[in-house]
Amino acid sequence: MDLELNPLGTGEADDAELRQLWQRFIWGAILTLPVLILSMGGGLPWVKEIPSGANGWMQCVWSTPVVFWCGWSLLSRAWASLKTWQLNMFTLIGLGVLAAWGFSVVAIVWPDFFPHSVTHGDMLPVYFESAAVITVLVLLGQIIEGRARAATGSAIRSLLDLAPKTAFVLEAGVEFERALEEVKVGDQLRVKPGAKIPVDGVVVSGSSFVDESMLTGEPMPVQKASDAALSAGTVNGTGSLIMRAERVGNETLLSQIVEMVAAAQRTRAPIQNLADRVASWFVPVVVLISILSFVFWLWLGPEPRLAYALMNAVAVLIIACPCALGLATPMAVTVGIGRGAREGVLIRNAEALEALERVDTLMVDKTGTLTEGRPRVSEIQPLPGQNARDILAWAAAVEVASEHPLGDAIVLGAKERGIEYQEVSEFEAVPGGGVLGTVGGREAFVGQAAYLRRHGLDLDADFTRSAERLQKDGHTVVIVVVDEKALGLIALSDPIKANAEDAVNGLHQMGIQIRMLTGDHELTAQKVAGILKIDQIAASLTPAEKLDQIRATIAVGRRVAMAGDGINDAPALAAAHVGIAMGTGTDIAMESAGITLVKGDLMGIQRAVLLSRDTMRIIRQNLWFAFVYNGLGIPIAAGVLYPLCGWLLNPMLASAVMSLSSVSVILNSLRLRK
Repeated sequence: MDLELNPLGTGEADDAELRQLWQRFIWGAILTLPVLILSMGGGLPWVKEIPSGANGWMQCVWSTPVVFWCGWSLLSRAWASLKTWQLNMFTLIGLGVLAAWGFSVVAIVWPDFFPHSVTHGDMLPVYFESAAVITVLVLLGQIIEGRARAATGSAIRSLLDLAPKTAFVLEAGVEFERALEEVKVGDQLRVKPGAKIPVDGVVVSGSSFVDESMLTGEPMPVQKASDAALSAGTVNGTGSLIMRAERVGNETLLSQIVEMVAAAQRTRAPIQNLADRVASWFVPVVVLISILSFVFWLWLGPEPRLAYALMNAVAVLIIACPCALGLATPMAVTVGIGRGAREGVLIRNAEALEALERVDTLMVDKTGTLTEGRPRVSEIQPLPGQNARDILAWAAAVEVASEHPLGDAIVLGAKERGIEYQEVSEFEAVPGGGVLGTVGGREAFVGQAAYLRRHGLDLDADFTRSAERLQKDGHTVVIVVVDEKALGLIALSDPIKANAEDAVNGLHQMGIQIRMLTGDHELTAQKVAGILKIDQIAASLTPAEKLDQIRATIAVGRRVAMAGDGINDAPALAAAHVGIAMGTGTDIAMESAGITLVKGDLMGIQRAVLLSRDTMRIIRQNLWFAFVYNGLGIPIAAGVLYPLCGWLLNPMLASAVMSLSSVSVILNSLRLRK
């Protein structure tokens, strides 16, 4: 394989390899078309008029550049596999293509060398079309693989765009805009409202809420005040911050995540194709039979012995060329991928399908995978003498002016319940406390109980215990206060997806153990795990710790799939035997995964596992068809029937049998559509 460019390098990726493959494929297809017409179009009047010898030479002229220029990379890989004795599909392809081309050249240069019994009328036994068509089809497979690798590198590089290109540096109280590459450790930077944090560092002054969901996967913004840590690529809220740069360039957490994704993809052991494993012992067996056939005919065959020996030895190599074997895996995979797309399951490649079949452990992220990833009002508890609708109306009236996601959830909750609320004036956001404003001439506050207690507002003991219970259950709790009198509380939570429980139960029935990996608090994780009957949990994890969990599980012999939707999940998705991304998540999660669920539907994991099992069963059946064909064809090509009935393999019959084996594989693969 060609060396892969470092995806963290500067500039766009050089896709010269892919462009060259496209160029050779297009020229190969153009040159192969006339070869096919000349060899298979015997019924066409103008083809009939071409003399046999001229027909053969025309096929040779058209097919030679296809084999030796368009297919040069395939032949070089076949040669490399022979030198290192790592026999694979390229070995079979190389031997078959060269044997078909070489035998055909001998047939047109020395036509009298071959016995009359192997000719069909005046047609020579040539296989130029087989050599050309196999070369073009394998090139197409290489293009598909190359496009997948290019897309992965592009997605990794796009992660770096999450950080801003410039930063506002403060020097002696004066603000300068500078390129991010010029920022040094120790520089003081201004982060404006709504802007992205440029580098890793700490807050020097100011207060704001920062959206860290791209790193943690959690939807709730985190309050940042003096000495709080900031990470590059996260998004500042409505406050203004002065920060001190502590890690810049490739040392930032964002860059480390990018590097982890790239490294996991580079070091992931490729799952060897079934046909390659078969080819590792099939190739030497075929070569041995070919040699034995040559020796036998040279020793005991009729005159001209050398001609019979050469023809039958080469016929063994030609008929063993992996037409059906080469189609067995890609045909089933192609149909299976199409079927998956109709079911909302996008499959990147055959390796993902093969790996998913043997998965026995599923690691899942919580937020956005098991849960919806959007906070919602889950419970309202009024104090005696109050009612829930009034409490929500007061809260929504104040929160409508807030840009906080919790405020959005409260306003949405009021709208869903058909609750009308008044306009707010004199609105003010209290960093670390909540929001307040004047509604209908009265002062209303929505925020944290701790803030209220610090400012001398006593809360009922039973009310406080109720709030603490909800918090232990994983809810975020806010208190609604009007004119310094508490009315009640509102609990917000991230709801579990509607079909998550059914999906988990179904996967358990399929023999798959499920573990939750989340950056959220352990209490919240335990609550979700208890409802869904998750087998194990690991909470408060960083992206690197998620990656460590995956590697540790693989190290003890488990076959691991990882399902997630965020940037923080990308390294783990890349390191697992197969990554499953929610289509509602980030681009990098989808590009790091082998499988993407378009709708973020957990039932799609079940469908993906079933599809992988069906597809691999079809592939094994296809390989069986291919071996039945080779098992019968190779001995006949070697001449075992000649002593019994004087019959040798006719080239036209060989082509028909070869086509029949390929048709059987295609029809069997098409069953996956149903």
